[in-house]
Amino acid sequence: MKSPKSSSVKTRDRIRDILRESITAKAYLLYDDALLGKIEEAAVRIIATVKRGGKVLICGNGGSAADSQHFAAELTGRFERERRPLPAVALTTDTSSLTALANDYGFDIVFERQVQALGRRGDILLAISTSGRSPNVLKAVRRAKKMGLGTIGLAGRDGGGLARAADLSVVVPATATARIQECHLCVIHILCAIVERAFS
Repeated sequence: MKSPKSSSVKTRDRIRDILRESITAKAYLLYDDALLGKIEEAAVRIIATVKRGGKVLICGNGGSAADSQHFAAELTGRFERERRPLPAVALTTDTSSLTALANDYGFDIVFERQVQALGRRGDILLAISTSGRSPNVLKAVRRAKKMGLGTIGLAGRDGGGLARAADLSVVVPATATARIQECHLCVIHILCAIVERAFS
């Protein structure tokens, strides 16, 4: 039988391992000039969209749905500074629409259909997928492009189809979903800070 002390040591080791993995994943962002440039460009495009009177649509599944809602909340509310509310809609929040669309048409179109309904030429879609392969996210991006919306992809691993479909893609080159999501949240906070400064 393992002693409580031995179990505690192993738990601490696992905690340290997770923290190291998270730091390593974020280091990819910190030291990759190309990735930094893409994050900067994403912020520039969002700022330009809002200044022209457009809005930001955001979509993703699971943890990426939570990130979508988080980003929309920071833009419509505030991040660190007082400024006017910025137009942002997470396409993940209306359970009646999501379940009706999934039931009537299939889950693959739940974001695409909302882009058709809510998107206008000159808006921008931020599409989030840790694998870059989520069918409903890819369909939303393709529909947005057909409608004249700008598209930004936030992906992981090799970027999948999202990296190719979006106008601009920020791909976190990690493999663990949790580490990718941690980096995505960091990128979202960076975007919030830069966008907010432009309107403060």
